[in-house]
Amino acid sequence: MSLERLNPAGLSPATGFSHAVTATGGRLVLLAGQTALDGTGAVVGETLPAQFETALGNLLTALAAAGGGPADLARVTVYATDVADYRARAAELGRIWRRLAGRDYPAMAVIGVVRLWDEQALVELDGIAVLP
Repeated sequence: MSLERLNPAGLSPATGFSHAVTATGGRLVLLAGQTALDGTGAVVGETLPAQFETALGNLLTALAAAGGGPADLARVTVYATDVADYRARAAELGRIWRRLAGRDYPAMAVIGVVRLWDEQALVELDGIAVLP
């Protein structure tokens, strides 16, 4: 299996994401949306960065259970209840991403939502991975 990250020169510079990711061979893993729920089902963290770290950790835990790691992520969608706050904290969120998932960025999108399933949740991440 191989993932190739494509960032064409004619598009804006890709910072913290890839414009396109191609996957060849392997097994497709569809990852359910993950919020900042702990093992008891309670939302933890009062701030967007705290919740983002837990949600990303949960996504990576689900991926690891399927036999994959961060470099196998082809696509991640982020659902945020406050896109302005997400943009304002982008540098901090990027540091969290790099610490937990490295610098192999998947194709990504951030979508603003009115609320998430758990009312206290500020962010949710889902994804698609391709494993060997």
